Amino acid sequence: MPTPDWPQITAIAWPILAALLLGLLVRQALLGVARRARAKSQESLAARVVQVIAVPAALALPLLFLILAVDATPLSAEVAARLRHWLGIGVVLCVTWLAVRAVGALEARILREHPVDIEDNLAARRVQTQTRVIARTIQGAILLVGVALALMTFPAIRQVGTTLLASAGIIGLVAGIAAKPVFGNLIAGLQIALAQPIRLDDVVIVEGEWGRIEELTSTYVVVRIWDERRMVVPLQWFIENPFQNWTRTSAQLLGTTFLWLDYRTPMAEVRAQLQRICEEDPRWDGRVCVAQVTETTERSIEVRLLVSARNSGDLFDLRCVVRERMIDFLAQAHPQSLPRLRADLAREHHGAAAATPASAPPGHAETMSPGAEDDASQDPAPTAA
Repeated sequence: MPTPDWPQITAIAWPILAALLLGLLVRQALLGVARRARAKSQESLAARVVQVIAVPAALALPLLFLILAVDATPLSAEVAARLRHWLGIGVVLCVTWLAVRAVGALEARILREHPVDIEDNLAARRVQTQTRVIARTIQGAILLVGVALALMTFPAIRQVGTTLLASAGIIGLVAGIAAKPVFGNLIAGLQIALAQPIRLDDVVIVEGEWGRIEELTSTYVVVRIWDERRMVVPLQWFIENPFQNWTRTSAQLLGTTFLWLDYRTPMAEVRAQLQRICEEDPRWDGRVCVAQVTETTERSIEVRLLVSARNSGDLFDLRCVVRERMIDFLAQAHPQSLPRLRADLAREHHGAAAATPASAPPGHAETMSPGAEDDASQDPAPTAA
């Protein structure tokens, strides 16, 4: 059994153990600093910066200490190079993580400075939409570059990359076709961020469903339907298909309520009652309150009650209130205004038919249209026998 070379083992062990101990101490210290910074992050910009840097640094610094320790050990060149390679990959990934966190922190600051829970949040929703989409795109690009740099440190992968570059035409065409949905959504995300056909919290009609834009990612949009369902729509869909955006420039909307009433409906009193209903309801924004007869049939008239509100939610509730209160008003004050079906009922009397003389059939002259030719008048008069 060979005797251990204790001097060499000691020469290898003590730098690595020292680096591990120092790295552990630095890691605990940085994590403690990050916890204290998190508690003060709401009111201090410096605390937020420290929180972003401290967590990745708590992992990167111990790796750097180990790289220095490997250089100080009498390991063979091949083993030392392999250790430095893997530790270097860890440092690269930590730097990538730090860059992603920095972009996320900048995004959080912009979102915090532009809250959407205010009355007029059009500008805030525009800024939040652009910030979220652009931040997700930048973070994805950083991750792609970081992972690519880490993989390119392997000689075999570098060789594959060289081979792919040699046949870049065919490979690029195939990759472009295969990755069309991915790149299509990426480009659509940039278009949405710049042109902004939709924004966060916009009210939209998608595939016949009413909902709000709840989440915007780099590949899809989450629409919160009014009944708490979630519709997940690819970003590219919003570029290629028509849809309704009820809050594109303003949240104010007009809404209609239709009533089918009798011809005897007093429209002046209907207009006065509609004005009272709107003025008493806080959801009315004071812009539009109109009652009009928009259609007539052989049995009823169609009355359109047009009102306005600050947003779609208030408008829906206001329309329901207008409909209910107007029906109650007409039922109590003007019941003749409600639509009804008229019919004439003839009561039979026994013997009435016998008492009533039968009417003579109408003569030819009574049934002839004006201007019609009378054939009899053209015939020669009969001669007496």
